[in-house]
Amino acid sequence: MDKPTVIEKVKALGASPSCCEELKVAVKYYLDALGKPYEKDTAENLIKVTKASITPIELLVIREHSNSTIEKFGVEAAKKIAAHADALKASGAKYCNCSACTLGLEILDHKDVLLK
Repeated sequence: MDKPTVIEKVKALGASPSCCEELKVAVKYYLDALGKPYEKDTAENLIKVTKASITPIELLVIREHSNSTIEKFGVEAAKKIAAHADALKASGAKYCNCSACTLGLEILDHKDVLLK
């Protein structure tokens, strides 16, 4: 994957509704640093924050079965969300499949491009 394509993935990550605030900040700093002497430093930070933000499937299942999911979405929606997490785990998924996690994994697969 070339750098412009990875940059588009980074932009999409920052715009994702499931992207956490800390990751949105790391995305913004990286995009603001493009072409500047400290671009590599912000790329390293983006990679670090992205790694920390991707939700492993076990944590996803626990979170989606928690009372906080019920409080946030209501009982019926929480049941569907938990069932989705269970189905993901049963299918062998290792990580959450929300847009932020999916894009984050793609970006990490090409992190060397960001560091050039």
